[in-house]
Amino acid sequence: MRCFVELSYVGTAYHGWQRQPHSISVQQVVEEKLGQLLRAGGPVTVVGCGRTDAAVHATQFFGHFDAEVDFDTPDSKIASWEEAAWKLNGMLPTDIGIRRIWPVSDKAHARYDALERVYTYWVHLKKDPFLEGRSARVYHDLDVEAMNRAAACLLEARDFKSFEKTGGGQKTSICDVRRAEWTVCPDGRLRFDISADRFLRNMVRAIVGTLLEVGRGRLAAEDMPALIEAKDRGQAGTSAQACGLYLASIEYADI
Repeated sequence: MRCFVELSYVGTAYHGWQRQPHSISVQQVVEEKLGQLLRAGGPVTVVGCGRTDAAVHATQFFGHFDAEVDFDTPDSKIASWEEAAWKLNGMLPTDIGIRRIWPVSDKAHARYDALERVYTYWVHLKKDPFLEGRSARVYHDLDVEAMNRAAACLLEARDFKSFEKTGGGQKTSICDVRRAEWTVCPDGRLRFDISADRFLRNMVRAIVGTLLEVGRGRLAAEDMPALIEAKDRGQAGTSAQACGLYLASIEYADI
């Protein structure tokens, strides 16, 4: 039986979603607790919809796993997948939350069936201890209009190699970016929303870092097309802090 699991997490304490040989990850914690819940005799492999970097958060994340579960057997400790989600939440640390678990077709795939991914990046300009680890503080005034002019260039681009982590290992750097926009929120914070069919490793943080350079006046918005065309990571800005980045939502045709 194949199942999808929808979850969210605060990434501060983890070395990203994907399992790491010497560091704790969200995937490791979820797999171990799910294995205990289902009495699988070990971790249950959960295939994620993507990977997030260390300290990056996820408002919405999906994974799929295969397990043999029969709720009707006398020794079953779980009566439904709704109960399984509730019990799994009780086993997990407070910074990982399960929203739901439900059966899907055997061919459904959390990563390859995703049609669109949306990331959000949060910036605050004044010290706020309640945003520590959840938003990136910037110490300079920013020209949001110029940042949005530069961001609009991303919608015309196809190859995002200038924003790909060196050695990222992707077969192609072609992406379809469908939205890239900064918003000034009522509380004074800035929110950057970007959506695409796929993202390269470190791509969003590299884009945000470059747009912040535009906002500070170190780059001109008009420099963005040439920077993209260069296909050279060294031409783009330094990657923005991980703490401001959230995987916000994933879209599927039918799950």
